[in-house]
Amino acid sequence: MKISKYIKIFSLLILAGLIGCTKLTESYKTTIPASQAASVLTANLLLTKAYNDIPAPFVGQDEVFSLEENSTDESLVPTRGGDWDDNGVWRVIHNHTWNADHSQVLNVFNNLNSMSYDATNVLVQTFGASKEQIAEARVLRAIALYYLLDIYNQFPFRNPGDTLLNAPKVYVGSAGIDFIISELTTALPDLDPANGKTKISQDATKVLLMRCYLNRGAYANRATPTFSDADMQQVITLGNSIITGGKYSYMANYFGNFNFSNSGSSEAIFIYPSSSGLTVNNPGMQARWMMGYHYNEYDGQAPNAGWNGFSTTSDFYNSFSLGGTTNYSFNDTVIDSRIGRRVSSDATLTANSGIRAGFMIGQQVDQNNVNLKDRKGNPLAFDPNIAPTMIETGTNLEVTGIRVTKYVPDFSNAGGSYYSSNPGNSLMFMRYPEVVLMVAEAYMRESAPDNASALALVNGLRSARGASTLASLPLGPSPNANSLVDDPNSLLAERGRELYWESFRRTDLIRFGVFLTLWQYKPTDDPKYLLFPIPNQSLGVNPNLTQNPGY
Repeated sequence: MKISKYIKIFSLLILAGLIGCTKLTESYKTTIPASQAASVLTANLLLTKAYNDIPAPFVGQDEVFSLEENSTDESLVPTRGGDWDDNGVWRVIHNHTWNADHSQVLNVFNNLNSMSYDATNVLVQTFGASKEQIAEARVLRAIALYYLLDIYNQFPFRNPGDTLLNAPKVYVGSAGIDFIISELTTALPDLDPANGKTKISQDATKVLLMRCYLNRGAYANRATPTFSDADMQQVITLGNSIITGGKYSYMANYFGNFNFSNSGSSEAIFIYPSSSGLTVNNPGMQARWMMGYHYNEYDGQAPNAGWNGFSTTSDFYNSFSLGGTTNYSFNDTVIDSRIGRRVSSDATLTANSGIRAGFMIGQQVDQNNVNLKDRKGNPLAFDPNIAPTMIETGTNLEVTGIRVTKYVPDFSNAGGSYYSSNPGNSLMFMRYPEVVLMVAEAYMRESAPDNASALALVNGLRSARGASTLASLPLGPSPNANSLVDDPNSLLAERGRELYWESFRRTDLIRFGVFLTLWQYKPTDDPKYLLFPIPNQSLGVNPNLTQNPGY
């Protein structure tokens, strides 16, 4: 930026008292006249701080991802000897026995509120933010508030400039989603139409609005969600404006949405960007593959290749087959390319490591196609059968559980090892297929359903993924299915097949009315688990917060 050294010093002194240590990213730089530098630089840095808050709650394996995925059939973390026990924090999320002192429940609440607070700082009038910057900040804040409402059914809120001496007001349930919708609706026309996928755009705002309208009835009553025609029509109108805009298309390779060059994805609507070797503001997507890979998964980098924890259930894996079962072989790839395993997402992955994208099951091999072994010298062959208690012992200690490679390791460096700290994978926050699936669902939820239009949208997606087209498609699982959650013959299942491990599943299961049904490794449940509790620490700080029922 072209500003004098005196303005730099002045701005830094202001920011030292406002936001503390701030990381900057080149993605959000601007050139401005020197006469406006002090106020506009302050607004720019505050907005950049709000953007840079995104990774903390949304990237790691132990925050929003854990609460939204480990609480469902899509993900679980067995205890493997001394690994991944952590006093049972992972197991209680999957089997729905968590409480208000759970560390992940607290960390998610705090990080989302920090994101909301930093976005609100941009709106303080004296900082001179432009109308467009204010709109971006409002949407960033709305993202944080949406997830707080989704997870906890309430969120604290301060207006810009409110005194910190008073506890913030709290929005709950329907009042909360109505406020978020009003904020997004206000911001939408003020956003720069030229904003790309690394900034809050009009399309990204529309996607968040679609989520709000689609889930509004669930946030009013999670036990028995309802869906108004007016809300469904909003989803359809907003979604079709994106679909007909012609800016997005399906990737030829599904896993190209998640590899080291995924910032160029034709499906990307909003991402937190990265590039290979980036050392400042790298989102750190390596956790998404490290958390499941075995310690020896890539022998060129063993014993630091993986953490050997996260898995998926065999019932969810089998939901990729419309016939209801798979044979756990490479032949499963022909069912649906999203199951992966036979093809890599880029030319470097399998050549350098032997790793294949998608679901990992059976014997694993190295880059020379030589069978790998676990640390005890046994074949490294992933077994779909996990101990009923999720506590592994004995010879199968390191190999139980189907592993998942959704985000693909970055082997783009010349050394043939993957970037374990600075990969090029961007956080894919919003993708085009989600829009298509939300429109299809809204068509089916109207009082006069348009099932033909919904089926056409879903079949277009399935064709792009190499899956067979459908003659018909029910909205939800069949009551006669062995597992209501993993019945493959429903729109819910199609959302699972497309969006697995992207932090949608808990919200989907609640909206479809099956979150409290039993699934593998969850023997009982209670209606209170439709919500996470407000952390006990937070209740002590803000008397306007109210603990959710049952906790």
